[in-house]
Amino acid sequence: MSDQEQAAAEQGAAPELDESQRQAQRENAKHILQESGAATMLRTLNKEQLKNRGWFEEYDSGVIFKWGTWSTRRHVWVDIQGDSIRFRLNPHLKCKAAVPICDGEYHTLRREHWQQREVLLEEMAKNFAKPVAEPSAD
Repeated sequence: MSDQEQAAAEQGAAPELDESQRQAQRENAKHILQESGAATMLRTLNKEQLKNRGWFEEYDSGVIFKWGTWSTRRHVWVDIQGDSIRFRLNPHLKCKAAVPICDGEYHTLRREHWQQREVLLEEMAKNFAKPVAEPSAD
């Protein structure tokens, strides 16, 4: 299942939002990504590490930063819920550390966490160094 299909399936499972709610969710995501510095960090990774070969797919509640070819495609999925930043990962055992909050699928940074830039930068670096691999279309 592609990320777009998975995102559509997740949106289908969630209650349908009207256009004003979707717009409010998009504005909140944009605001949190800007305020936290995550948007700048992602653009910097793309520019400095990937020589602008990556691209961004924006969704109502966040962004997916993708790079690679059809056989080596990778991504960092950043989702915003309220004022928390969530990084979607491959399913894994729950982490023992208190920060980030781990549920086995997402690492979540609350406002008090991401306001400490080094915490956000460390989580971003971990996700870039070990990104989620996308299955090939074959």
